[in-house]
Amino acid sequence: MAEENRSSDIHKPHIKTRPLPATIILVGGILATCISLVVSISVGAADITFMTVLEAIFRYDATNTSHSIIQELRLPRSLAGVLVGASFAVAGAMMQGMTRNPLADPGILGINAGAVFMVAVCFALFPSLSYNGLILFAFIGAGISVVLVFGISSMGKGSVTPIKIVLAGAAVTALFTALSEGIGIYFNLSQDLAFWFAGGIAGVKWTQLKLMFTWVLGALIVAMFLSKSITILSLGDDVARGLGQKIKQIRALGFIVVLLIAGVAVAVAGPIGFVGLIVPHLARYFVGVDYRLIIPCSAVIGGLLTCLADIGARMINAPQETPIGALFALIGVPFFLYVARKEGRNL
Repeated sequence: MAEENRSSDIHKPHIKTRPLPATIILVGGILATCISLVVSISVGAADITFMTVLEAIFRYDATNTSHSIIQELRLPRSLAGVLVGASFAVAGAMMQGMTRNPLADPGILGINAGAVFMVAVCFALFPSLSYNGLILFAFIGAGISVVLVFGISSMGKGSVTPIKIVLAGAAVTALFTALSEGIGIYFNLSQDLAFWFAGGIAGVKWTQLKLMFTWVLGALIVAMFLSKSITILSLGDDVARGLGQKIKQIRALGFIVVLLIAGVAVAVAGPIGFVGLIVPHLARYFVGVDYRLIIPCSAVIGGLLTCLADIGARMINAPQETPIGALFALIGVPFFLYVARKEGRNL
């Protein structure tokens, strides 16, 4: 019996984890996010003091104009930014782990573009569709993109490589972006869709936020349930198979979670790119390769960065707003080139 236990221990892979940095990120990140939320609510066309923000949250007075602005406009917007950032970050982390592709991201691999296309179709053909219906169509569009990307990348000779997936994602993104813009022009929706396409959370209402929270919370719970299996998958299919993992089932369930949270985020904020690329790399750098730590840390970091980006979007060219997607692109494109160059030998 002792020999069998030693034999099984030999075959278990050594997974490098850093629980202390993970704890610091989770606790510090949550505190920093709370502070950023207060700052985010205070910043805008009408400056509001921190004390007024706290009063509006804990002692709401419907007759106070500042309290109404905070409760009806700024608070749901700021909370939506945190949820959107957490969603894209977790989606990117799961994709990178399941595909072992350091360049995996819902935006780069065409998932966001597919969701955007179906949302544009809904705006044009079903303008009175409920928010749950919009989420469902965004989920379908994201799923179509995944099928196309992996179908295209598997064509031709040789195995499916990260660079093939990225190139297929770029082609699918270009296709769905062109179709979405064409729908906007044909149905005279270009102006309505323009800012949303660029990525932004202005105008989010409590009804949207409540539905989004339910979907995202459920998806994050499933993601944490899968985190140990994703860690093993990130070590390679042979290792995962040797440890008794059901690779196809895990990937299928994992991609359903990715499509769901990415679709929900796109339905709320538009196709904000590069959050799912940058954040998992940051989390992995600090906490190691264990996805039981990477996923929750990615959620916290992604929510914080998006909240800070929303603050910057309102301050750069006040009183006009800069799309959040543009800010992340300024950071994300150089980061993408850095990762592509660093991992070039493996692509």
